[in-house]
Amino acid sequence: MKILYGVQGTGNGHLSRARVMAKALANSDIEVDFLFSGRKREQFFDMQAFGDFQVKQGLTFVTHAGSISVPRTLKHNLPPRFWGEIRELDLSGYDLVLNDFEPVSAWAARRQKVPSIGISHQAALRFPVPKVGNTWWNEMLLNYFAPADVALGCHWHHFGFPILPPFVDVDRVQAEHSHDILVYLPFEAPADIVALLAPFDGYRFLVYHAAAPAQTPPEHIVWHGFNREGFRADMAQCGGVIGNAGFELASEALTLGKKLLVKPLIGQFEQLSNVAALQLLGAAHSMMHLSQDALRHWLKAPQPRPVAYPGVGDALVEWLKGGNWHDSRSLCDGLWAQVDLPETWR
Repeated sequence: MKILYGVQGTGNGHLSRARVMAKALANSDIEVDFLFSGRKREQFFDMQAFGDFQVKQGLTFVTHAGSISVPRTLKHNLPPRFWGEIRELDLSGYDLVLNDFEPVSAWAARRQKVPSIGISHQAALRFPVPKVGNTWWNEMLLNYFAPADVALGCHWHHFGFPILPPFVDVDRVQAEHSHDILVYLPFEAPADIVALLAPFDGYRFLVYHAAAPAQTPPEHIVWHGFNREGFRADMAQCGGVIGNAGFELASEALTLGKKLLVKPLIGQFEQLSNVAALQLLGAAHSMMHLSQDALRHWLKAPQPRPVAYPGVGDALVEWLKGGNWHDSRSLCDGLWAQVDLPETWR
C-alpha cells in the first residue's frame, strides 16, 4: 500500500500527531510520502521523521494579538492559487490519502477519486461533543475545509461516540519540579506574556515563543525559541503548563498529569470548544484573556492524576492495513477499553 499523508502545518498540534503516525508507519510495510501546508518550508523544523516531504501554501488562518484576523485571513488565502495547487497535485500511484485537516491533498483526492481518510481533532467536532460558538460557517469548515471519505476524530473522552483517544508521544517523567511552569502562548505578544508572569517571582517560567521580547525579561522568566527536544524535556519535568487551548498540548499535559491553564485563541471555534470540554471534564482552568488573577488562583491548584492513553498510532496502522475503513467503531472501542479514565470523567 502506498499512502500520501497530508498534514496541516499551522501550529504544532497536527505535526505532533503526524510524528506519532510517522513512527508507527515506519514500523510497517506501508510506503508513505508526506505533504505539509500552512507555512513556508523554512518555518518547519525537526522534520527528519518525514523524509523528502512536499510543501504547499494551502489555506490557513492569520492571527493578530491573540485573535483570528478575518481581513488578513481573506487576503492571505487567494482562491486561484489554492485551486492551482489542487490541480497540480498528482495522486496517481497512491492507494490512499491520509489527511490531517490539510486541504490541498484532501480536495485533490476528491477531484481524482482517490480514497481518503481524515484523522484530526476537528473531525471529532462533527459529533455533539462539547462545543462553544458553533455557527453554520464553522460547520462548513468542519465538513469542507479538508473533506474525506472517512473522518476519524480524536478527543480526550469518547463522549459516547466512535472517536479515537489522543495521539500522544511524551517523555517519561524522571523528576518533577513543582515551581517550574512551561508556557506556550504562540498567539500572544511577548511583552504581554512577560507582563502576565512578572509578578510571580516565586516560580520559574519556561517560555517557548517564536519571537523574543524587546527587553530582557526578569530572571525567573526563561525565554526560548521553539526547540522540540527542549520543550519535551521541560514538559516532562515541569509542575504545570500554561498554553493556548490547542488539542495536542492539552493532550500531552493530561497524559503526564500536569495541571493546565489554557487561554484560547479568540475567534477560533475549535479552541473555544476545547475549553468547554476541559471544563466539563474538570481537567483544566481557563482564562479568556491574560489574567494575573486567574494565574494566581491556578498556581495554587493541585496536580491531577495522569491519563494513560494507549498507542493509537500503532492500532490505526493495523486498522489501515485491514482495509475495512468504514468500520471505525471497533477500532475506537478497542482503544478506549484500554483507558482508565479519571472517576470524575465518567
